[in-house]
Amino acid sequence: MQNATTAQPAPDHGAAVTLPARKGKALFLTEGQHITIVNRFGSQVVDTWAFNRSDINEFMSMEHSRAAMLKLSPAIGDTMVTNYRRPILTIVEDTTPGIHDTLIAACDRYRYQQLGGREGHENCTDNLAIALGEIGIEGAVTPSPLNLFMNIETASDGRIAFLAPVSAPGQYVTLRAEMDLILALSACPQDLLPVNGLGPTDVDFIVQP
Repeated sequence: MQNATTAQPAPDHGAAVTLPARKGKALFLTEGQHITIVNRFGSQVVDTWAFNRSDINEFMSMEHSRAAMLKLSPAIGDTMVTNYRRPILTIVEDTTPGIHDTLIAACDRYRYQQLGGREGHENCTDNLAIALGEIGIEGAVTPSPLNLFMNIETASDGRIAFLAPVSAPGQYVTLRAEMDLILALSACPQDLLPVNGLGPTDVDFIVQP
C-alpha cells in the first residue's frame, strides 16, 4: 500500500480506544499482533516505545534502528530493532505522507523549564513512567522514542527544525509486534513548539488480535 496524503477512515479491525491529549498508555502485545494509531485530528505527535515483555532492559532503539534501516524515517515494511539488534516492531501500513521522527528525545520537565513552560508541565517522559507503573512495571529507562507523525526538518548544513505534522485527520499507522512486548504511547503534551500543530489533541488506537 502506498503512502497517501488525504484523510483516511480508521480501519475496521476492532474497537478504538481513545488516548487523551497529554496522556500516556501502556499495553501488552503478543508476537504477530497489530496496533493501529489513528491521528484523529491530524496534527498530534505520538511518542512510541516498545520493550521486550520478558526483559525490559531490551527495548526498541532508534539508534540501532537507524543503522539497521539505513534511513532516518521508517516507512512501510521497515522494522525497528532493539538495543540487542533484534526485530521488535514493523510498520505494515501508513496512510500518512510518511513523515515520522527517530531523532528527538522524549520531552521532559527539564525541556519545559528550558522553554519557559509552567511548573509541572505534562511531558512524555513522565507519561511513560506513569503508564508503565499502571501495569506494574517500575524503574524502566526512557529510550528515545519513535515519534509517529512528528515533522523534524533536516537541512544540508546539519541543522534541524521543529515543524507541524503533515498528516491529515483520520490518517493512521499500523505496527506489527515482532516479539511479545510492552508497547507504550504518549500523546505528546508539547504546546510551546509547533510540533502538534495548534496544540495537543486526543488520538485513537486499535489493537487487532
